[in-house]
Amino acid sequence: MTSAPAQDTVHIIDYTPAHATHFKDLNQAWIERYFEMEELDHKSLGNPDGYIIQKGGHILMAEYHGEIVGTCALIKMENDTFELAKMAVTDKAQGLKIGRKLGEAAIDKARELGGKTLMLVSNRKLETAIHLYHRLGFVEVPIDSQDYKRADIKMEMPL
Repeated sequence: MTSAPAQDTVHIIDYTPAHATHFKDLNQAWIERYFEMEELDHKSLGNPDGYIIQKGGHILMAEYHGEIVGTCALIKMENDTFELAKMAVTDKAQGLKIGRKLGEAAIDKARELGGKTLMLVSNRKLETAIHLYHRLGFVEVPIDSQDYKRADIKMEMPL
Protein backbone atom coordinates (compact mmCIF):
# COMPACT_ATOMS: atom_id res chain seq x y z
CA MET A 1 0.00 0.00 0.00
CA THR A 2 1.35 3.39 -0.98
CA SER A 3 0.68 6.41 1.18
CA ALA A 4 -0.32 9.76 -0.27
CA PRO A 5 2.47 12.19 -1.07
CA ALA A 6 3.37 14.52 1.79
CA GLN A 7 2.16 17.59 -0.12
CA ASP A 8 -1.36 16.13 -0.11
CA THR A 9 -1.43 16.07 3.68
CA VAL A 10 -3.60 18.51 5.57
CA HIS A 11 -1.61 20.15 8.36
CA ILE A 12 -3.37 21.61 11.40
CA ILE A 13 -1.21 24.43 12.70
CA ASP A 14 -1.48 27.04 15.42
CA TYR A 15 -2.66 30.51 14.47
CA THR A 16 -0.15 33.35 14.37
CA PRO A 17 -0.98 37.04 13.81
CA ALA A 18 0.09 36.54 10.17
CA HIS A 19 -3.04 34.37 9.77
CA ALA A 20 -5.47 37.12 10.81
CA THR A 21 -6.58 37.92 7.25
CA HIS A 22 -7.16 34.24 6.46
CA PHE A 23 -9.14 33.79 9.69
CA LYS A 24 -11.37 36.75 8.81
CA ASP A 25 -11.80 35.96 5.11
CA LEU A 26 -12.63 32.26 5.60
CA ASN A 27 -15.28 33.02 8.19
CA GLN A 28 -16.75 36.08 6.54
CA ALA A 29 -17.27 34.05 3.34
CA TRP A 30 -19.50 31.40 4.96
CA ILE A 31 -21.30 33.82 7.25
CA GLU A 32 -22.26 36.10 4.37
CA ARG A 33 -23.27 33.12 2.21
CA TYR A 34 -25.88 31.92 4.72
CA PHE A 35 -26.52 34.82 7.10
CA GLU A 36 -25.26 38.32 7.76
CA MET A 37 -22.31 39.53 9.77
CA GLU A 38 -23.26 40.42 13.35
CA GLU A 39 -21.54 42.59 15.96
CA LEU A 40 -19.75 39.64 17.58
CA ASP A 41 -18.49 38.49 14.18
CA HIS A 42 -16.92 41.88 13.59
CA LYS A 43 -15.33 41.85 17.06
CA SER A 44 -13.85 38.36 16.86
CA LEU A 45 -12.83 38.47 13.20
CA GLY A 46 -11.50 42.02 13.38
CA ASN A 47 -9.31 41.37 16.40
CA PRO A 48 -8.73 37.63 16.90
CA ASP A 49 -5.62 38.23 19.00
CA GLY A 50 -7.40 40.48 21.48
CA TYR A 51 -10.83 38.84 21.41
CA ILE A 52 -9.76 35.17 21.44
CA ILE A 53 -6.05 34.56 22.07
CA GLN A 54 -5.41 37.08 24.85
CA LYS A 55 -8.51 35.88 26.73
CA GLY A 56 -7.16 32.32 27.00
CA GLY A 57 -8.54 30.94 23.75
CA HIS A 58 -6.83 29.39 20.78
CA ILE A 59 -7.15 29.37 16.99
CA LEU A 60 -6.19 26.55 14.65
CA MET A 61 -5.53 26.81 10.93
CA ALA A 62 -5.65 24.09 8.28
CA GLU A 63 -2.97 24.16 5.62
CA TYR A 64 -3.14 22.16 2.39
CA HIS A 65 -0.68 22.42 -0.49
CA GLY A 66 0.96 25.35 1.29
CA GLU A 67 -2.29 27.32 1.44
CA ILE A 68 -4.53 28.13 4.41
CA VAL A 69 -7.87 26.43 3.64
CA GLY A 70 -9.60 26.23 7.02
CA THR A 71 -9.79 27.46 10.58
CA CYS A 72 -11.59 27.14 13.89
CA ALA A 73 -11.37 28.87 17.24
CA LEU A 74 -11.71 28.00 20.89
CA ILE A 75 -13.13 30.90 22.85
CA LYS A 76 -12.58 30.75 26.61
CA MET A 77 -15.86 31.04 28.45
CA GLU A 78 -16.56 31.01 32.18
CA ASN A 79 -15.14 28.29 34.42
CA ASP A 80 -13.72 25.33 32.49
CA THR A 81 -15.80 25.83 29.35
CA PHE A 82 -14.63 26.63 25.84
CA GLU A 83 -16.77 27.50 22.85
CA LEU A 84 -15.91 25.91 19.53
CA ALA A 85 -16.45 28.79 17.12
CA LYS A 86 -15.59 30.24 13.75
CA MET A 87 -15.06 26.94 11.96
CA ALA A 88 -14.67 27.44 8.23
CA VAL A 89 -13.24 25.53 5.27
CA THR A 90 -12.85 27.08 1.85
CA ASP A 91 -15.05 25.69 -0.93
CA LYS A 92 -12.13 24.32 -2.94
CA ALA A 93 -11.01 22.16 0.02
CA GLN A 94 -14.45 20.69 0.80
CA GLY A 95 -14.53 16.91 0.92
CA LEU A 96 -11.03 16.49 2.38
CA LYS A 97 -12.37 15.99 5.94
CA ILE A 98 -10.67 19.21 7.02
CA GLY A 99 -13.60 20.19 9.25
CA ARG A 100 -13.29 16.88 11.09
CA LYS A 101 -9.53 17.31 11.48
CA LEU A 102 -9.99 20.84 12.80
CA GLY A 103 -12.71 19.67 15.19
CA GLU A 104 -10.62 16.81 16.55
CA ALA A 105 -7.61 19.11 16.98
CA ALA A 106 -9.78 21.70 18.75
CA ILE A 107 -11.15 19.07 21.15
CA ASP A 108 -7.59 17.97 21.98
CA LYS A 109 -6.48 21.59 22.46
CA ALA A 110 -9.45 22.39 24.72
CA ARG A 111 -8.50 19.43 26.93
CA GLU A 112 -4.86 20.58 26.93
CA LEU A 113 -6.00 24.05 28.04
CA GLY A 114 -7.86 22.54 31.00
CA GLY A 115 -11.34 22.61 29.55
CA LYS A 116 -14.00 20.35 31.03
CA THR A 117 -16.82 21.26 28.65
CA LEU A 118 -16.84 22.23 24.99
CA MET A 119 -19.94 23.97 23.65
CA LEU A 120 -21.04 25.55 20.41
CA VAL A 121 -23.98 27.35 18.91
CA SER A 122 -24.98 26.96 15.28
CA ASN A 123 -27.93 27.01 12.93
CA ARG A 124 -29.87 23.96 11.86
CA LYS A 125 -29.73 24.93 8.20
CA LEU A 126 -25.98 24.18 8.31
CA GLU A 127 -26.76 20.48 8.06
CA THR A 128 -23.24 19.36 7.14
CA ALA A 129 -21.81 21.18 10.16
CA ILE A 130 -24.46 19.79 12.53
CA HIS A 131 -23.76 16.27 11.26
CA LEU A 132 -20.01 16.82 11.85
CA TYR A 133 -20.63 18.04 15.40
CA HIS A 134 -22.69 14.92 16.18
CA ARG A 135 -19.91 12.71 14.77
CA LEU A 136 -17.36 14.51 16.95
CA GLY A 137 -19.44 13.69 20.05
CA PHE A 138 -21.51 16.82 20.64
CA VAL A 139 -25.10 16.45 21.82
CA GLU A 140 -27.88 18.99 21.61
CA VAL A 141 -28.74 20.80 24.83
CA PRO A 142 -31.42 23.43 25.53
CA ILE A 143 -30.46 26.76 24.02
CA ASP A 144 -30.37 29.67 26.42
CA SER A 145 -30.15 33.33 25.50
CA GLN A 146 -27.73 33.76 22.63
CA ASP A 147 -25.60 36.61 21.42
CA TYR A 148 -26.06 35.57 17.78
CA LYS A 149 -29.41 36.13 16.05
CA ARG A 150 -28.69 33.20 13.71
CA ALA A 151 -28.14 30.63 16.51
CA ASP A 152 -30.98 28.14 16.86
CA ILE A 153 -29.11 25.13 18.27
CA LYS A 154 -26.68 24.66 21.13
CA MET A 155 -24.50 21.58 21.53
CA GLU A 156 -22.05 20.45 24.21
CA MET A 157 -19.63 17.68 24.98
CA PRO A 158 -17.75 16.81 28.15
CA LEU A 159 -13.97 16.76 27.79
